[in-house]
Amino acid sequence: MSGSHYFTGAPEVESDRRPITVTLPDLTLELTTDSGVFSRSRLDPGTRILLEHAPSPRVRGPILDVGCGYGPIALTWATRRKRLPVWAVDVNTRALDLVRLNAEALGLGNVQAALPEDVPADQRFAAIYSNPPIRIGKAALRRLLHQWLGRLTPDGSAFLVVQKNLGSDSLQKWLNEQGYPTTRVTSVNGFRILEARPRPEGEGPESGRGTTT
Repeated sequence: MSGSHYFTGAPEVESDRRPITVTLPDLTLELTTDSGVFSRSRLDPGTRILLEHAPSPRVRGPILDVGCGYGPIALTWATRRKRLPVWAVDVNTRALDLVRLNAEALGLGNVQAALPEDVPADQRFAAIYSNPPIRIGKAALRRLLHQWLGRLTPDGSAFLVVQKNLGSDSLQKWLNEQGYPTTRVTSVNGFRILEARPRPEGEGPESGRGTTT
């Protein structure tokens, strides 16, 4: 994508909205995508694996989609759990506009699309589902994970899908080193689904917060 990346705040590439159908075993969503957002032409394989193979939330409470793009993860869970609030967070304002458009078209009033800084500081999440933006770089990714894993409720879980060849195993090791108990839920077609739990109260290497190495 010339001159623009999906993880920038305001994509420079000209808008070109188009419809896309997301078909999963339990539901079908008719969505709108656009240029300048992640995987605009189809449901990304990693996202599909996350939506088809990740467990349901372990406990009841708000759900978060980090790096939501046009919203397939957030909108799927908002459809599956219509009585729960679902937050869709991204730095890309075009992506957030698409989430709002798609949620309205689907009649989903439980979706809140927001920039990271607009999520209330006291907001906690029972479950996080994310196809994290690995390509932002290791340091930025680690800051992002620290930021949001710290928002889990004590019994909550984060489910992350990461390709093996993009470092899923080393990411699992790092998360455990940082005090987030992390296990591999499953492996499908070269993608790992990791489940990360919050740090036990008072435990974990505090010096690891925000680490970039």
